[in-house]
Amino acid sequence: MNILLKEKIEQTIKARGRCILGIDGPCGSGKTTLAASLQKEYDAIVIHMDDFFLRPEQRTKERYERPGANVDYERFEEEVLRPLEAGLSFSYQKFDCSVMKLGEFVQVPLSSLYIIEGSYAMRPELSPYYDIRIYVHASLEERLRRIERRSPAKIEDFRNKWIPFENRYFSFYDIQNHCDFLAESTHDNAFIISPGHI
Repeated sequence: MNILLKEKIEQTIKARGRCILGIDGPCGSGKTTLAASLQKEYDAIVIHMDDFFLRPEQRTKERYERPGANVDYERFEEEVLRPLEAGLSFSYQKFDCSVMKLGEFVQVPLSSLYIIEGSYAMRPELSPYYDIRIYVHASLEERLRRIERRSPAKIEDFRNKWIPFENRYFSFYDIQNHCDFLAESTHDNAFIISPGHI
């Protein structure tokens, strides 16, 4: 664990009673792995942006033309970030890809550290809620290797659709330069964490 990140987390918890930490970055970069590592160290609550995929009726051409709008960030803000900011326990509904609709409710208890991880977590509507923002990156070669290993049937979808979507979002909002920490994910799933640009 990077000492500066550790200090920032602990200072925030001491000052506010809890810390909301956001992790963004391209697919296959190691966001989920980093979140799991922090969860283990702090007994944190992790919430995944993948649980907020768009419902079928939201998947319009106009929506996909907007950078970073291919997640239901409106519902995420309403169901997750506003209750977190208010210091409340809450529940949210996960999107179930197997049936393409909202599924089970997840009850979120009170905690000292909440971790939001996933692509599009740093949209400008969402970023102000976070006490700490981390951008995770890895080489394209390494990311494609990881994606192919876990989802071989979907590798071309990632190459031709999802990676371009993400690249447009990261570029349009300059996400990397609006984070407190940068985490470089290595081939063996270790992380080199350094201060960001804000």
